[in-house]
Amino acid sequence: MKLQHITILTLVTSLNLGLNLAYVETALSAQKENQTHLQTTATKTAMFQAGEHPIKGNIRVITYQGKPYLEFDKSFKTDNGPDLFVILHRDRTVPIYGIKEKDYKSIARLQKTKGTQRYAIPENVNLADFKSVAVWCRQFNATFGFATLNG
Repeated sequence: MKLQHITILTLVTSLNLGLNLAYVETALSAQKENQTHLQTTATKTAMFQAGEHPIKGNIRVITYQGKPYLEFDKSFKTDNGPDLFVILHRDRTVPIYGIKEKDYKSIARLQKTKGTQRYAIPENVNLADFKSVAVWCRQFNATFGFATLNG
């Protein structure tokens, strides 16, 4: 009889410990998510407009853990292309064809043609020198679309 009570007590204690650990993990995960949200601040926002191809969605310049990023929202969508890049351009509008190398800074290859994505802005880039963000096809020097940065 005593062994049965010890077994039941052990099972109840183990179950209670497991539930407490699950609660602590959930609380820590929620705290981390809140801290991440607090560490992200948007400084500029813009909406894409079509160039050579249809494009839609919003972009914002954010600071995350002290570093600047370009962040496309979940509504971002454009056509597929052979050689697509995300660029910063010095003018508020970006020519559909024939942009000049002196007028833009390539940030990265486009990760995907739809959905949320984030691009680190290199430390050597002064964002104040650029007025728009574009999705650009390097192979054909064609601007798929751009967004004029506000803010």
